[in-house]
Amino acid sequence: MLEMELFGFLAHTADAVFVLSDQGEIEFWNKAAERLIGYPAEEVKGKTCYQVLQGTGALGTRICHDGCSVLECAAKNTDIPNFDMSVKTRSGKRIWINMSTITFDNPRNGRRLLVHLARDISEQKKTEQLVHKMRDVAQQFSQMGDQVGRVSPVVELSEQEKQILRMFSEGKTPASIARALTISSQTLRNHLHHINQKLRTHNRLEAVMHAIHRKLI
Repeated sequence: MLEMELFGFLAHTADAVFVLSDQGEIEFWNKAAERLIGYPAEEVKGKTCYQVLQGTGALGTRICHDGCSVLECAAKNTDIPNFDMSVKTRSGKRIWINMSTITFDNPRNGRRLLVHLARDISEQKKTEQLVHKMRDVAQQFSQMGDQVGRVSPVVELSEQEKQILRMFSEGKTPASIARALTISSQTLRNHLHHINQKLRTHNRLEAVMHAIHRKLI
């Protein structure tokens, strides 16, 4: 009965939730998990977590597998850290999720269940990748040295234009920048147009890299 009460409690959570046995088999799969991963509960129950998700890490190494680190930690009663992984949805598309785990010990039957809570962090990962790309390009600019230094001087940027470039360099999205500056999306686009004109650049990424190299931001 305790397990049914647990499943009932988890059924309507906003986060995707699925519950595994200590053997890694899926025993519960809520509606949010169905929306996120694409599989209805009846298709995944009884299957192992790694069969369904096929989770991999940042370097493409397989995270989900028989006897994974989560199951090992649970067996040893050690803390289970949160982690990010790329999972395969029912449609074949891969998305990034952040996974946290709670262990549930049923005192009535001695069973241990692993409650996984998953959130879609695909957009966050895209932003991180953009920031890394910016840094790589900035390093390339820096290594080019005098050759880049001989390009035509730029028109001075306003403080707000510098602030916009700094926020883009930190990985913030256009929508979040517009909200932070209390300006419309169109006004932000106008600022970017003027920035590119002043820096003689062609897009946002190039403008940020140019500004970093010239120590404008």
